[in-house]
Amino acid sequence: MHESLQGASFHVEHVIPRSKGGRDVLDNLVLACPGCNLRKTSRTMAMDSKTGERVQLFHPLCQTWQEHFRLNGFQIEGLTDVGRATVEALDMNHPRRLRIREVEERFGLYPPVF
Repeated sequence: MHESLQGASFHVEHVIPRSKGGRDVLDNLVLACPGCNLRKTSRTMAMDSKTGERVQLFHPLCQTWQEHFRLNGFQIEGLTDVGRATVEALDMNHPRRLRIREVEERFGLYPPVF
């Protein structure tokens, strides 16, 4: 999602939280919308709804988005255990997020270019 349409500044997020040994280095820092950051908190793992297994959350610096997710209209679908767990844990298809993607489309910002 685009920060300009969020109504709030993105957060600098630790992929591996400091509480779990993550460091303040560029290869551990990403921008996250406030909703995702607040949902992730200090988690690195979540439950895959299909298998019931706990799996690692998506690591945006080490994994590719297209391998784990796909767009279906304004919805994000998890393709793998990591993708499904991340979509669920971060509530990536919350109605507000779907509405933001719809507005992004009107501004020519959706779908994103990967």
